[in-house]
Amino acid sequence: EDPSSSSSTQNSVAPELPGFYYDPEKNRYFRLLPGHNNHNPLTKDSIEHKAMECKRLRLLEEEEKQIQKTTRTGLNSSMLLQKRQLGLLSSTSYCRLVHELKVNCMQRRKIEIHSPDSSVAGTNNFKIIVADVACERIFTVNDVEHGGCKYGIINLSGLGKESLTVEMYDNLYFTNRKVNSVCWASLTHPDSHVLYPLKKAKLSFSKLCLMGIAETPGCASLLPASLFSSTNPGDRPGMLCSFKISTAWSCAWCLNPQADNCFSTGLTRRVLVTNVVTGHRQTFGTSSDVLAQQFATQTPVLYNGCRSGEIFSIDVRQRNRKGQSWKAVRLFHGSAVTSLHLMEAEHYLMAADMAGKIKLWDLRTTKCVKQYKGHHNEYALLPLHVNEEEGLLIAVGQDCYTRIWSLQDAQLLRTIPSPHPSSKDAIPSVVFSSRLGGSRGVPGLLMAVKQDLYHFSYN
Repeated sequence: EDPSSSSSTQNSVAPELPGFYYDPEKNRYFRLLPGHNNHNPLTKDSIEHKAMECKRLRLLEEEEKQIQKTTRTGLNSSMLLQKRQLGLLSSTSYCRLVHELKVNCMQRRKIEIHSPDSSVAGTNNFKIIVADVACERIFTVNDVEHGGCKYGIINLSGLGKESLTVEMYDNLYFTNRKVNSVCWASLTHPDSHVLYPLKKAKLSFSKLCLMGIAETPGCASLLPASLFSSTNPGDRPGMLCSFKISTAWSCAWCLNPQADNCFSTGLTRRVLVTNVVTGHRQTFGTSSDVLAQQFATQTPVLYNGCRSGEIFSIDVRQRNRKGQSWKAVRLFHGSAVTSLHLMEAEHYLMAADMAGKIKLWDLRTTKCVKQYKGHHNEYALLPLHVNEEEGLLIAVGQDCYTRIWSLQDAQLLRTIPSPHPSSKDAIPSVVFSSRLGGSRGVPGLLMAVKQDLYHFSYN
């Protein structure tokens, strides 16, 4: 049912009155209370939350009944195969449309998490999950009960089994600081380390914090991934890099050989590029906080998204000069930029902002060529997930819905409700790949929400 049509029908039956809410079930008006101090108040927020929860439960019921809705009229496997055999579809278009059908047929199954330490699995809420390049491991950031975060790595090798089980290795340490961004780093070999900046949290547990005392504003850390898989505590490697910085919002690792062993951190009104081996740092001043970053692979160029809505690039080979002359490509959004993704050919850049807009920019003409509608965001730092091989864009909104678009024509293909009621601390974190668990892995979508991990089969 279209929400706009239902609201128009309601208004035609019962006119909208300022300060009152009309309940169509009870066929009467109720006064909206201004605050939350009264017992069980009827407020605008509570009404909207109730409507969203009813919609979520309805969508979950449709998914359990396997009621699949195709976004394109007449799109089915037999029709696609017939058109392909008649030569009416190219191989590229055929594969893209087949992927759309698979997306609409994904079924949710809960994954059982095993751990050598029985106290690890299912004790803390998932906040962030990030897969390595091969999608064999997932780095996890979990909220702890008394404040702060702890880290772990999930091995997806058991995902192909019928029981859908995975193994989770937990870190012995946790920090009282807030983790804003995480990325895999390739120092000694591909995806050998994990890079994450931290910002100061409100709570103070300085004696238990690995990164330093709680009074420091923040820090950036490079953690060896082997720390999680070593069975002998004596063989655990130490942290390779950890230094104090101002409040950090984002991070990115450079894979271009011209800026080898370098990573960047987006700070408050500046960008800091650091060489892990030599310790050399470059600082670039900005007029706004840098909330999103990504390095190009063909050139040592760093793209930055700011709270002001500006997107600009930096060639890290040049020295910082006074003024803004070191900024190369400059793009502008109407709201704070929360995520960036550079497409494979590096001619296009995908960007999302806090107004819920997702735009595809042509870097050669500095113009927006596509816009993906339906995303919901107002204040959160929410990432984008792009799979160019299968022509899909995935993003989780602040309303806790996971949406999937077609990269080619920006068509919204599917909206997946969260298995848990929507709230600020229950926004799902997802990973999408055609090879979850490695080269012989299973395809699909992984969703981490609260203390649970779900797999949406892409077969």
